[in-house]
Amino acid sequence: MATDVHGPVSPLATEAPRAAHAVHVEGLTRSFDGRAVIDQLQLDVQPGEFVALLGRSGCGKSTLLRILAGLDRDIEGTVLVPRRKAVAFQAPRLMPWKKVWRNVLLGLPGKPERAVADQALEEVGLSHRSNAWPKTLSGGEAQRASLARALVREPDLLLLDEPFGALDALTRIKAQRLVGELWQRRGCAVLLVTHDVEEAALLADRVLVMDEGVIAYETPVELERPRDIADPRFAELRGRLLERLGVDTTAEAA
Repeated sequence: MATDVHGPVSPLATEAPRAAHAVHVEGLTRSFDGRAVIDQLQLDVQPGEFVALLGRSGCGKSTLLRILAGLDRDIEGTVLVPRRKAVAFQAPRLMPWKKVWRNVLLGLPGKPERAVADQALEEVGLSHRSNAWPKTLSGGEAQRASLARALVREPDLLLLDEPFGALDALTRIKAQRLVGELWQRRGCAVLLVTHDVEEAALLADRVLVMDEGVIAYETPVELERPRDIADPRFAELRGRLLERLGVDTTAEAA
């Protein structure tokens, strides 16, 4: 697995790539106007691991994801990520003047054939909309097109920045299931940034809570798949994560 080094970096970046990690972050700091939004952060993600990142608004979650995606390089510290990575945002960011299949191929090197896009669209259940214009897609369809555009890059690391945040409740559940199925089929590492505690507990192998620019808490999710929100262990995990996020769950328990 080829490795990208995002700089400026510490001397650790001169070491051989760490095959045991899909993501290795050490001493990462990102400041805006003299204020450290990310402050000496440490993070490792294993190949094939699904990690969910929770945190209050403004804690640095999306900034961290942008750094891992290579979209923000004004940093201090070490960041090692796979060369083959892809990102999907809350807004699908489809080009309205290109048909869906052309959007899926956008940014790929060379001249990939339409069949490459059609295969990815079939994987996300959108092959019947391959020739459609983006403005005719529903919110769920547009998000699936965005996922297809990410998957067509055959990523070793898939970065998801609140991809279901703008979807209605039913479409959100379907999209969550789709992402879980795609992850199990593809076997890539996933980092999901979300505000939804249930979503994190349903999908992830490990859940992190970010606070004041660092990973303040982490826990493995030791529940069998598929997960049941009615499972008392799920409720216990959900309550523990909410408390870490500063949410009082005593009234809910009563």
